[in-house]
Amino acid sequence: MGRPGLGRRQLLGAAGGLAVAAGFGFAGLGSGADALASTARTRVRYWNLFSGGDGSNMIAMLDAFRAAHPGIAVKDSTLQWGNPFYTKLAMAAAGNRAPDLGVMHIGRVAGFAPGRLLDAWDVDLLATYGLREPDYTPALWERGVIDGKLYALPLDVHVQLCFYRKDVLRKAGLLGADDRIVPITSVDDWFGVLKEARQATKKGLQTIGLWINDQNFQWWFFVAFYTQLGGTWFDDARTEVTFDTDKATQVLAFLRRHVSDGYADPAMGSVNAEQFINGAPFAWEGNWSVPVYSGAELEYGAIPLPPVFGTPATHAESHAFVLPHQSDRGGAADEAAHRLAAYVVTHARQWAAGGHIPAYLPTLSTPAYRRLSPQSEYASAMDHQANEPKVWFAGSTGILAQRVGPVVVSSTVGSARPDAAARRMRDELRTLLAMKNPMDGRTAAQGGTAA
Repeated sequence: MGRPGLGRRQLLGAAGGLAVAAGFGFAGLGSGADALASTARTRVRYWNLFSGGDGSNMIAMLDAFRAAHPGIAVKDSTLQWGNPFYTKLAMAAAGNRAPDLGVMHIGRVAGFAPGRLLDAWDVDLLATYGLREPDYTPALWERGVIDGKLYALPLDVHVQLCFYRKDVLRKAGLLGADDRIVPITSVDDWFGVLKEARQATKKGLQTIGLWINDQNFQWWFFVAFYTQLGGTWFDDARTEVTFDTDKATQVLAFLRRHVSDGYADPAMGSVNAEQFINGAPFAWEGNWSVPVYSGAELEYGAIPLPPVFGTPATHAESHAFVLPHQSDRGGAADEAAHRLAAYVVTHARQWAAGGHIPAYLPTLSTPAYRRLSPQSEYASAMDHQANEPKVWFAGSTGILAQRVGPVVVSSTVGSARPDAAARRMRDELRTLLAMKNPMDGRTAAQGGTAA
């Protein structure tokens, strides 16, 4: 499969990522076509969903692996991001045509019928290639564990961030002595900062870009702030909904206020990046926007979503390596897949070029990573992750976001009251809890999704 063409933003991202990669001493990009012509003894088929800057960085990492392991030929294929990727991966696994190695968002693993559509990792084999459980934070490792077996090997943590323009905030008096945004610990603090920033913003620009009409972003923001309030979703048995509508109403009212007070403009829609580049003081975006803004040579910073409800928490997902099910898994190709995944994880300094937080703790603690800006400013998000519940219908672009995300949007834009939207969210959660996973015909309570 060919790689998707790069748009303007993706080209900026690729350029910014490569600049950081060069600083780490990585080789230039290759096409990956050498795997087809290679005379190597072992071939690994690898499917991923990385395009743009992420795709460029992944290719560079694969080329570095090829150079270090000439006996292994990597045939990498990039598929369309989102549900098309997961559908094709599921069909390949069910039809015994699966690649040797794949990538998934870790939140989708519980719904992918581990043990039927995914094979478990051999942790002893991973250890022989230098990758062990202590190399991860315990919470992140456990997210990949289903029924006591490791099914997802995290590569990164990618989080929602509060990007800010230092030039605008300096004019507004909102930078501290360290040249970073002043501390924000409450809702009043946050809206006070927005009020001051708006006065220093050029006419025609919104104060903050929030992806107001996007169901995925609105859902991710909700998850972050609901987690800050200590909100829960289901009981441990996955048989009862414990969703707190009072806490949800607080979060929905908070998101709505950005629009009702005139700080965010629904009409701006999908031009948040352009607005930020042109001088808007704030944008809430994923960390994948780092290469875009660095490529535009902005004076900016980035922090986790502000802890306005007291407890730090920002929405987080993780790209993770998986082993799509093969009836005859084993042998040289399987060992090479383990070796390749372990190599990429343990050499993930390159991946930091895309703004992602490396999952491998030794990389996260290196002086080279700590010197990266703004990455070092938000690296603490690793310890304050707000994750979706570990159920089959959750995860990036999953059914949960499709069902509940539009409800959050309806409240944010003002077409539904926050309290009414919160009750509707609870009803949707009850419906989903009773639904059967089309992958294996089991409900969340029957699916063995508890670690």
